[in-house]
Amino acid sequence: MAALHATGIVSYDIFKASLAQASPPEGLSPGVQALWWDARGDWKRAHECAQEQDDRVGAWVHAYLHRKEGDLSNAGYWYKKARKPVATGSLDQEWDAIARSLA
Repeated sequence: MAALHATGIVSYDIFKASLAQASPPEGLSPGVQALWWDARGDWKRAHECAQEQDDRVGAWVHAYLHRKEGDLSNAGYWYKKARKPVATGSLDQEWDAIARSLA
């Protein structure tokens, strides 16, 4: 799929359109897969994917997921690992910010 490159996404719009598919496109990094599963409403699977990516991107997605879960203490830990400020906007805004930063 033309939507992929080394970090996972070439086109935000193509990535968003892929959410209509039954499974994520091949070749996505675990962190991007986590965003995909989260958007599809599968927090548990998203969290499993985020745990597989041991870098700042994975930590950022992990932070977002714990914020979404309501575990703000754990989220704070992951924001620190990601070297990102704790998000204060809506969860939708944060999901978009992460996905767009990877495009």
